[in-house]
Amino acid sequence: MKTTARQLVVSLGLTIWVAAGAAAAPIPELVQKDGRHALMVDGAPFVMFGGQAQNSSNYPLALDKVWAAIKDANANTLEIPVAWEQIEPVEGKFDFSYVDTLVAQARKNKVRLVLLWFGTWKNTSASYTPEWVKFDNARFPRMVDQQGKPIYCLSPQGEETLKADKKAFVALMAHIKKIDDVQRTVIMMQVQNEVGTYGYARDYGSKAEAQFNSPVPAEVLKRKKSPVALAATGTWKQVYGDYADEYFHAYSVARYIGEIAKAGRDVYNLPMFVNNSIRDSLEEPVKPWNKNFASGGPTFDVIDIYKAAAPSIDFAAPDIYNPEWRKFVATLDKFQRADNALAVPEMSNAAEYVRYAYLVIGRGAINFAPFGIDYADYSNFPLGHKATDKTMTAAYGKIFGAFRPMERQWSKWAFEGRTYGVAEGDDRQPQKLALKGWNATISFREWQFGEAQYFKDVKDLPANTEKPNGGVAIAQIADNEFIIVGQHARVKIDNAEGKPTMWARVEEGRYDASGKWIMERNWNGDQTDYGLNLTGNPVVLKVKVGTY
Repeated sequence: MKTTARQLVVSLGLTIWVAAGAAAAPIPELVQKDGRHALMVDGAPFVMFGGQAQNSSNYPLALDKVWAAIKDANANTLEIPVAWEQIEPVEGKFDFSYVDTLVAQARKNKVRLVLLWFGTWKNTSASYTPEWVKFDNARFPRMVDQQGKPIYCLSPQGEETLKADKKAFVALMAHIKKIDDVQRTVIMMQVQNEVGTYGYARDYGSKAEAQFNSPVPAEVLKRKKSPVALAATGTWKQVYGDYADEYFHAYSVARYIGEIAKAGRDVYNLPMFVNNSIRDSLEEPVKPWNKNFASGGPTFDVIDIYKAAAPSIDFAAPDIYNPEWRKFVATLDKFQRADNALAVPEMSNAAEYVRYAYLVIGRGAINFAPFGIDYADYSNFPLGHKATDKTMTAAYGKIFGAFRPMERQWSKWAFEGRTYGVAEGDDRQPQKLALKGWNATISFREWQFGEAQYFKDVKDLPANTEKPNGGVAIAQIADNEFIIVGQHARVKIDNAEGKPTMWARVEEGRYDASGKWIMERNWNGDQTDYGLNLTGNPVVLKVKVGTY
């Protein structure tokens, strides 16, 4: 694409010139190969080492505290809201000054953007809609409970609500295209935020009741099988029994979001996704909704319904605020599918979650973004970190700082299926990774020197290992060569066929801007005799092994 010379003036008086004839970067897109996914940015795979700002930092004068935190975290991507109430405070009159400022400052800070559209629903409520929407129930109806009383959540059956939200979102996408169709600073859109309904299974209004008692659409039947043996076709209740209320609500919300996403993509075709407040990933078998999560959101059990009702949405992603290792791993298992890219666009920024960076990034995720990477004077403890200063960002800064110089290489390896990751479990036990032709054993709470059985009388434990905080990510870059990044862990690699194995070379170093490996030193002797011992300061190791 070519563009003519033009001048874009943004709200802080900053002028951006785009030279005549400048070639546009390829538009970001999500691609899939052999069940793996990559976000293509500037024509190549790109992993978002991200951070999400606080909910109320989406205003120009609040951004300085955001950029400072993003810089300290060594993040390459900022996720931040764009609220319907701020761009259309008066119906039909749009104000994109904040968006202009945000994009200009992101370029200055060399950071990409994922914009979070807080429209009809933010955490299920209408809190980010304009006032002219909030208080006009006649035009913008609320959901109705079983007693016929309106509740807090806007109805997905509201035709005027959908029309108005869609209009605002299309205007936003058109404006992003206008200011960003060359540099591609904005690389992805989240459509709504943590949708569904708490405490209510679905809408019981007249329109909803009529649809609920109508045949289940064929596209849903094709993708979503009933957990119980009932009718193959028929109404939602006839097909899905006790699961019908949640499934119907998921379909209604997904169809609503899908229409908005399609309209936006018709204007500017950026990748789009939905996030959700998750349900229990260890529940087996999965039971009908019982007020234990937000009904209608894109939880793992209804991803297929979202795929059927909202094909313009690329993937559904979990927001994770439970540090329990088994549940965290199970959540990733549920969302990482051949038809659903793995991403964690929101996660607690508390210290006990830091180790999961290695697990998520190692598993080939396209996005990893702790919430609250922002020095605004607000802490979301106990869900997140108590601190709102560098104490909060430092740990992520170390990890991202290790990955960022090789972010493009890592993104490519991940798309090729070469990467693996673990996070220390709550049981503190060793974990194994089956590599191609090799097995890696990762253990935790080990001193750097010697084997534990040598020093049974030593009661001391390595510093900062009181709680689980170890993790390792590995990329297999050749048959017997690996890149290893990690912290508070010991790594050993053995031949999968049981042949005697030894280190050929263990280099500590980094990749330069051109993708060339720069060795800083070679590990040997005490540094390799007992495995590769990674401390609380992540380093990048280029490792070669062999058999004899």
